Amino acid sequence: MRDCQKTLRLYDIRAAGELEGKIPPAGEMSAQRTKGGRERPSELPRLITIFNGEHMEANETKKERAVLAGLAAASMDVHERSSDVTMEELAALVETAGGEVAATMIQARPTPEPRSFLGDGKVKELKELIEANECDLAVFDNELSPSQMRVLSEELGVKVLDRSGLILDIFAQRARTREGQLQVELAQYKYLLPRLTGMWTHLVRQTASGGSSPIGTRGPGETQLETDRRHIRRKIQKLEEELAEVRKVRGTQRRKREKNAMPVVALVGYTNAGKSTLLNCLTGSDIPANDRLFDTLDTTTRRLKVDETQEILLSDTVGFIRKLPTHLIEAFKATLEELQYADVLLHVIDISNPEWIEQARVVDELIRQLGAEATPCIRVYNKCDAYFGILPHGEDTVCISAKSGEGAEELMKLLSARLDRGKRHVKIKLPYAAAGLLDSLNREAAVLKSEYTEDGIELEAIVPPELFGRVKAYIPGYVEPKEEWET
Repeated sequence: MRDCQKTLRLYDIRAAGELEGKIPPAGEMSAQRTKGGRERPSELPRLITIFNGEHMEANETKKERAVLAGLAAASMDVHERSSDVTMEELAALVETAGGEVAATMIQARPTPEPRSFLGDGKVKELKELIEANECDLAVFDNELSPSQMRVLSEELGVKVLDRSGLILDIFAQRARTREGQLQVELAQYKYLLPRLTGMWTHLVRQTASGGSSPIGTRGPGETQLETDRRHIRRKIQKLEEELAEVRKVRGTQRRKREKNAMPVVALVGYTNAGKSTLLNCLTGSDIPANDRLFDTLDTTTRRLKVDETQEILLSDTVGFIRKLPTHLIEAFKATLEELQYADVLLHVIDISNPEWIEQARVVDELIRQLGAEATPCIRVYNKCDAYFGILPHGEDTVCISAKSGEGAEELMKLLSARLDRGKRHVKIKLPYAAAGLLDSLNREAAVLKSEYTEDGIELEAIVPPELFGRVKAYIPGYVEPKEEWET
């Protein structure tokens, strides 16, 4: 799959091969001691081209052919079971990664088989499908344990990936910024660590105190597997430290925005719902907005003037998908935690998709997991021009077509009203005797202009309702509105 021909990027651990200089490049010797103090070459760089013990040749022209398999077990949570819909989505993920789907199979059984996930009969049937269609990859819609992946790979004779591994590979293709690459790399290592055992079955490993080890290798020492586990753990620690620095920088940027009273609006939604297209529509940008899954991975932020008095920062975040790997959500917290600090969320929903209700549920659940459920949210039903039926309506709901621009004006009005909540654009003449209010204005209002004159301070500001009552006496020409009973 594009870079998969070089061995899935997930297992291309050249970075791990360097690991702060702990592991030398391929062909050099690493300081790993056997009994007697002898050095032996590190095998870790070989993982660049070895997957489950098989060497894979780089082939940029031939697409990998994949067979898809899924399990719908009664013991599984209903949202974890495979179905025709989830398998179609898995096929789209394979195509996004650069492969092609040759066949699909779903099994229904009470519980997963502990050893091979699918039943023995289905595993044989799957092997026949692979041989008949000349496939070189088996992709499972469900998450597999490391031992299940190893067993399936041995019995099927091809590379085996689960849904999490496939999504990670796509993310690795899409990451462009340093932050995005760090986050993907961390998720990859966490995914890889428990699966190292299955990748070392082709190597002879040293045992610490006798056993069936080759002559001359018995005794105290460290197995190659243990060595590489330690190196990967060290790499994970280093990446977590780097991402902690990223979060500090984001925190500093966020405080600056808060000081400048610049509201932040975040676009969230299922992958391929049209978030990037909507950002282009509203801001006049030309960021790539292709019809494919996870086309946008790195966060994009643009300024947007909502009305005469309000300017915001509009951010396009990574798209969500069902069964999104937990370690991927954890790795991307540096980016996704921005949702917690957004003033408003725009939940973009592809209403032309028959599964839009389930997709919206998945996004709502992930928003809850990220702790942003209390953030005000506007549901934006996109692609309404391709929907035939009664359109949703109600408070904080708008139907648009981001591609044509239909409904964009209504969305801007709704967004302005949501952000305003009683804010007023006023001119204030503050006498020096009341200069104490200036500090409150700087902290709680958006001061657009200030000028010191002989008899006071002239200000132009956007004032929230809780502060308006304290400054209204200094607004030239302001008259308190009367209630109906007073007229």
